[in-house]
Order: sequence, then structure tokens, then C-alpha cells
Amino acid sequence: MKKRNILTYSILLIVILSSSFACDNSDNYSLGDFRISIATVIPESKTSYSLLLDNGDKLWPAASDVMYSPKEGQRVFVNYTLLPHSQQDYDHFIKINDIWNILTKPVISLTEQNADSIGNDPVRINDLWIGNHYLNIGFSFNYNGVRPHAINLVQNETATNKDEDVLELEFRHNSYNSTNSSLYDGFACFDLKPFQIEGKEATPIKVIVRDWNGEKEYELLYIYKEQTKAKIETRIPKITSNEIK
Repeated sequence: MKKRNILTYSILLIVILSSSFACDNSDNYSLGDFRISIATVIPESKTSYSLLLDNGDKLWPAASDVMYSPKEGQRVFVNYTLLPHSQQDYDHFIKINDIWNILTKPVISLTEQNADSIGNDPVRINDLWIGNHYLNIGFSFNYNGVRPHAINLVQNETATNKDEDVLELEFRHNSYNSTNSSLYDGFACFDLKPFQIEGKEATPIKVIVRDWNGEKEYELLYIYKEQTKAKIETRIPKITSNEIK
């Protein structure tokens, strides 16, 4: 899938915000209606795939305007149109108008050995929620366009006085000493499934973030069986895939 530049994202954002499109489950289908949602890719073969929305709905791409190579567990923004046909294994057949990979990563351990490469530069949280076993984070960071910045969610093995009943995670940003320039929006998803505890139904999570005003904490509850309401996205990050990693 080709890389899309900042102008493309900006134009897309204007189109989304100025468009009127169907958001219900009525039987009135129109190829002029579209939705933009976050989904998880489920490869069905080397070239075919289905999509799982965060509310549990499973979508089958019966038609597509773009070529896409599926990867297990990849999170995506998908622009799609509902089609009037479906079958037992899927909630909807869809036509894919466009699809973008979201930065999707596992939670990693922060140790004394990798602390420098992980970094702890300021970053601002715009939105944070759990959907389909992923922690989804919208954020802003200063970027000067020289080197891709590193974004990670870490479990700090060097921290002391941790609450053993709470999963403490840190959202980390490494700017690689770049000078402040323009503020950019980013988005990333982190897999929480490895932190499910046998015999429990939920895990309390604390996310620690350092922004320009100091350290902030966000508290969430990861309920293993809970599905979140499918989120219709009206704000696409104005970044290209080579600006964060």
C-alpha cells in the first residue's frame, strides 16, 4: 500500500468532517454512504481477509477499490460502504473505499539496558480507550520531518513501589533529540491480550504519560469479554507511516 502524504490526510479530514453519511443499521443501502471505523484484520488467506470491528461485528470485503496485504492482528482505519448482502459468518458485506494501517505494537518491557532507546520525550494524549483487546491512543508530538520518532507502550521493570493489583504501563516517545517544529497527530494500538489473568474477568490499568506540563496518569479497566461501541472516526491523524515507528 502506497504511503500517503500529509496533504492527503488533510484533504480526507475535510471531506469526512463536511460529509453526511449513514451511521445506523437500516436496510437503506447506498453506494454514496460510507463509514470510517477502526478494525482488526483477520487474514483468511494470503490475499483475502475479513475485518473485526470493536463492537464484535465481522465484515467481509466483497469489493474493494484498493489492494491490501493482510497481516494477523493489524489494526486499521477502514473507509467502507455497507452492501445489501451478507451470509451467516459475517454481519455485513462491504465495499472497501480505502484502508490505512495503524501503528500496531505489543507492550514491551522497559529495562536499564533499553531505557535510552525507548526515550521519555514529551507527548500529549488526545484520546485513550480500550477496544477489542487493544489500548488505542491518539496523541500529538512535535516533529521536524528529519527522522521517524519511536512510540512505545512499556511495562517499566525498573519502577519501584508499584501497585501489584494494577497493571502500570508507560506511554513513551523518543524524538531522537530533534528540535521542536510542528505539532503532529498520531495514533497507535497496543495488544493487551497477554495481560489477561486466568480466573479473573478484568484488569485495572494505569497509563503514565509525560507531556510538556509534567507527568499525567490515566486509569482504565480492561474487561476481557466486553466489546466497545464501534467508533466512527471523524479525525484521521495527519501523519504518514514513516514519521513514527
